[in-house]
Amino acid sequence: MANQAVRDPGVAPFVVGMDLGGTKILAAVVDAEGRILAESKRATRADEGPDFVIKRMARTARKAARQAGINWTAVTGLGVGAPGPIDPESGFVYNPPNLPGWDEIALGPRLSETLELPVFLENDVNLGTLGEHALGAGQDTKDMVGIFVGTGVGGGLILDGQLRSGFRHAAGEVGHMIVLADGPVCGCGKRGCLESVASRTAIERDIRLGVAAGRKSLIPQLVREKGRLTSGVLARALRKGDPLITEVMGRAQGYLGLLAASIVNLIDPEMIVFGGGVVEALGEEFLSPIRVTARQYYIQQAGADRVRIVAAQLGDHAGVLGAAVLARRRTSTDPGVARG
Repeated sequence: MANQAVRDPGVAPFVVGMDLGGTKILAAVVDAEGRILAESKRATRADEGPDFVIKRMARTARKAARQAGINWTAVTGLGVGAPGPIDPESGFVYNPPNLPGWDEIALGPRLSETLELPVFLENDVNLGTLGEHALGAGQDTKDMVGIFVGTGVGGGLILDGQLRSGFRHAAGEVGHMIVLADGPVCGCGKRGCLESVASRTAIERDIRLGVAAGRKSLIPQLVREKGRLTSGVLARALRKGDPLITEVMGRAQGYLGLLAASIVNLIDPEMIVFGGGVVEALGEEFLSPIRVTARQYYIQQAGADRVRIVAAQLGDHAGVLGAAVLARRRTSTDPGVARG
């Protein structure tokens, strides 16, 4: 079989990309062409503590290799995307908000010792951005910014084809750029962060407040039918012209448009890639108003249509594919492959 030839360790080494979240661990075996051969997923069970979770991560990686039909010795490296703050150089994780008890945990070194292979750690949103740049929407660009709208709003930065994490490994925190000085309190404790007015959490908060205030909306009925407020429910309500959803989403899109304009004015990238569940559910309907607002605030209007604002292409696999790209670049012996 052709797959057996591809999976011969003597022909092509493999890497594993992993995405560590507060609720789930996802690992994927990826070949030299960036194709996912197999994946494994399990609940994080973060409340059990870091020792327990690290063991689950190791088991998840090995299971993905078994499902891909390859020996573990054929895996040359593991890339891991983890919620910040992290130190990619030491492999330490420092108190991520959705992983209680992770105070200065040597995640990279401990996984490396357990799995007996190199482990490379990076911020999860940075790796989602790297995945989109290497294998998704941004493949033809040198300078690209990724913005992922979810529970929070995170960002990643590609300059000159390289992932840039900044002097203190803290670059890309676009969700904590101040867009409304006296705005709502953010999860970080400060007021007026973009995340407090344009994240999925902020959108849901404003919808609940509107419904509680007696605003007419299809949301209560749609939530009863679906069981919960999903990105698909938001999309249905918006497409039906729900006035409350139109207002709330329009406000969030306005702030995201201002963010995009500020990014363009600061670093002038070729492309901004938006990802996250709401973006995936709505596509152009979500992005078009963002483009319109951003364009109004570009300081240089000449050539403005060449700056592309597009939807991410890799969905939930952006993180594991970015982690795999990181591992392959760091372990590659090919001098033509960029590192870092």
